[in-house]
Amino acid sequence: MKIQGKMFIWLSVFVLIMAIVYGWWSKEPAGTTALFLAFGLCIMIGYYLAFTARRVDASAQDNKEADVADEAGEVGFFSPHSWQPLSLAVGGALAFMGVVFGWWLLYFSAPIILIGLWGWVFEYYRGENQNQ
Repeated sequence: MKIQGKMFIWLSVFVLIMAIVYGWWSKEPAGTTALFLAFGLCIMIGYYLAFTARRVDASAQDNKEADVADEAGEVGFFSPHSWQPLSLAVGGALAFMGVVFGWWLLYFSAPIILIGLWGWVFEYYRGENQNQ
């Protein structure tokens, strides 16, 4: 994690320099604001990774003498399949279409979003994926 933290911090320095140069050269506020926001995001991620790297054990990627096999093993648990993101995507699309066509579409999209969110949160508490 140390390497990623340093990479993001150096990236944030580069983006800050580019934001200053772009803002000075173009006098265009939207792009300048976007670059300053990108700087903020990079510095937050870099700080988080550097902060976390000090509190966890060093991984194989932090050791220059490590082999590829040193990082082998279980990474974590990943859901094999889920229909809930489709429900959230449909509900979100309807909600954003409500901005264009009328706020009345939120009456239809809000229940779809809530059902999808409820199903995603409680997916492993019922049905075939229930933990025993």
